[in-house]
Amino acid sequence: MINITLNKNIEGSILDIGGGGEGIIGRIYKNQVTAIDNRQDELDETPNCFKKVLMDATCLTFKDKEFDNVTFFYTLMYMSKDDKQKAIKEAVRVLNEGGNLYIWDSNIDKHCKEPFIIDINIDANGENITTTYGVLKENINHHINEFLELLKELNLCLIEKKEYNNNFYLKFKK
Repeated sequence: MINITLNKNIEGSILDIGGGGEGIIGRIYKNQVTAIDNRQDELDETPNCFKKVLMDATCLTFKDKEFDNVTFFYTLMYMSKDDKQKAIKEAVRVLNEGGNLYIWDSNIDKHCKEPFIIDINIDANGENITTTYGVLKENINHHINEFLELLKELNLCLIEKKEYNNNFYLKFKK
């Protein structure tokens, strides 16, 4: 079980990519958040305290520089390598100059048929949420270095990096 504490410390508008399901970022930041997900059923599961939009992260319909912040909370693990790159490039496109991009995710290296599963206990600004994320694909290769390299290529500056129990948190500034 991984324990994560998320305090309410992000200011301005937030695009939460993959914000369906538990809607962690939306639960904390409420009306600051526009959560997108490519599955309507995932959006339907979330509380109704933030804006929810059915959308593909690889082809965002928002204007350039529309958001102060972009978050990926255990979202990128579900994407192919190509889709991860497209989604991050789109996130950077809609991020304001001086805005922040946040990633919480796991390092995954699976070459067998067993699914990757992680149990997480989240202190979401005082609300306790326990959830499980899992990926059923074979041959998953998903590591922090992939994101560090890509975001450096996109001229974002690494502000904060934390690694814990094969999981990571990254904060970049545009």
